[in-house]
Amino acid sequence: MTKILVESRRIRNFPKSSLNFTFSFVTISLQMGDEIHLLEKSRIMNSADMERVLSRLASEIVESNQGTEDLYIVGIRRRGVPLAERLVDKIEAVEGKRPLYGIIDITLYRDDLSTVGANPIVNRTELEFDIEGKNIVLVDDVLYTGRTIRAALDQLMDFGRPRKVQLAVLIDRGREHRELPIQADFNGKLVPTKQTEIIKVMLKEYDDIEAVGIFERP
Repeated sequence: MTKILVESRRIRNFPKSSLNFTFSFVTISLQMGDEIHLLEKSRIMNSADMERVLSRLASEIVESNQGTEDLYIVGIRRRGVPLAERLVDKIEAVEGKRPLYGIIDITLYRDDLSTVGANPIVNRTELEFDIEGKNIVLVDDVLYTGRTIRAALDQLMDFGRPRKVQLAVLIDRGREHRELPIQADFNGKLVPTKQTEIIKVMLKEYDDIEAVGIFERP
């Protein structure tokens, strides 16, 4: 799995004729200095869709955990972090109490660490509160093979023994892609995809727009 460091987008609008086409391209810069250019096939969520889904996920998390007592929302870097922050804000708005919040970086726990280069970029894990006995909800943008979540679980266990660990994702690509027995407890949207397709969750913290799209190499 390739580590994405920087992202940008280029939008091409073709002159209006009998038909008006808009093609979206994503350029992904990789740690090794290479670039991948992707063509957007379809847009499956816009910003309003994402807002509604996150509101639903926040409600489901609170209901499943019977409130915010001992609830600990943990975002997985990179795109799981802003999603986790939004869930925390939504839970606080409804319950009047802010759940515990933390961030983990799984880089050193990846099972493909040897393939990402000699000097992998490692960001700080920020778990300011003890996880012992807490109800942890891991948050990520896309559930695919399950290997990112496996790494996150390994790291969590190094910090203590939570009461339980649940998983919330914005997009689940389906069990047919899973390489490990890992499933989401809170799922924003199930999007069956082909192996050749890539789902990109675009967030204002990193991108020009808020949307989710399915991309392929042109």
